Formats: sequence, structure tokens, C-alpha cells
Amino acid sequence: MIIRTTESVPSVEWGNGLSRRFLLHSDNMGYTLTDTTVRAGTRSRIEYRHHFEACYCIAGNGEVVDLDGNSYPIQPGTMYALDKNDPHFLIAAPDTDLRLVCVFSPALHGDEHHSLDSTGFSSYQPRVSGV
Repeated sequence: MIIRTTESVPSVEWGNGLSRRFLLHSDNMGYTLTDTTVRAGTRSRIEYRHHFEACYCIAGNGEVVDLDGNSYPIQPGTMYALDKNDPHFLIAAPDTDLRLVCVFSPALHGDEHHSLDSTGFSSYQPRVSGV
């Protein structure tokens, strides 16, 4: 059994917020579970080319926007899943942080972060086996 608290897990600055990573590749569960904060007023261009992600909002407000410009509001109780490695914009409301519980498959190793200042969409890169 694995028991962890917010204070005991690694916190990684991922680009526009903080990701508390409760389960990692080294836990051999096959997926990662995070508690992710997206800073108020930020806009992140993200495309997980090597991972699937599902997010459940537990606090704050924002939106996820697809490449066609379709905007989907995010508020507590909303889940969205990127089941086709969908490029998207994750936008936090200007006045409050957005807080998401996220699941990644395959599992993250733990130190992944985004390069949000590039011109393209940011993606976590897969690790070479054994590294």
C-alpha cells in the first residue's frame, strides 16, 4: 500500500504552476496521479504527444480550448480527458488559481516540466529505457 500526503511528495514547477506528484513511474502503478495548480491568469500551450491525461477540477475556474477554437469551461466538478494527444490551451481565470487532480498514462518519472516560452506546443518527452 502507498500512502502519501501533500507535504511528502515532490513538487515540480511545470511552467505555469506547481505539480505535486503523488504516483510516479517508480511506484510501478502504470500511471501518475498529480495535484496540479495552474496560476491565475496564465495561458499554457500544451500537447502531450507521449501521454494521455485526464484532469478533474477541484477548485478555481478556467477553460480548455482546442485547436478549432472551441472553448470548454472548467470549474469544480468538471473533468476533461485528452484522449487523442489533443493540442490545447489551458487557461486559468485571471483572479484565481485553477486546481486539478490529473492522471497521466504512461506514468511520469517525476521531473518533467514544460517549455512554455517556445513557439510551439509544449510536451513532456519520453525517457529512454533505463535512464
